[in-house]
Amino acid sequence: MTERPLTTTLRVLPGGHRVLTAVGELDHDTAPQLRATLDDVPFGPGSLLVVDLAQLTYCDSTGITVLVTAHQRADAAGGRVTLAGLNHGLNRVFEIVGLDQFFSIQPTTADAIRAGA
Repeated sequence: MTERPLTTTLRVLPGGHRVLTAVGELDHDTAPQLRATLDDVPFGPGSLLVVDLAQLTYCDSTGITVLVTAHQRADAAGGRVTLAGLNHGLNRVFEIVGLDQFFSIQPTTADAIRAGA
């Protein structure tokens, strides 16, 4: 059972890039919420979605699968998904399973926007 529910906020920046902020725990119980938010993101050529995970306290394999699926959907449409603000533990998991080679990962949302602009 999730002790800290997941909240997601999606905002559109000037220029059309989007930032999705996830706060709380991303697990089997909360992954459908993130999936629903990501399903509403329109991807197209040159689009950028920054997923700010700086306030994510937990992420299991279900949550990682949701992020991978969004990345694949964006890539197929000519867009990009960049992850930002991963804590040390989550960053280490991404390195161990090789997802640091799959995703663009930036230290902060601002860095991700600069890199994607």
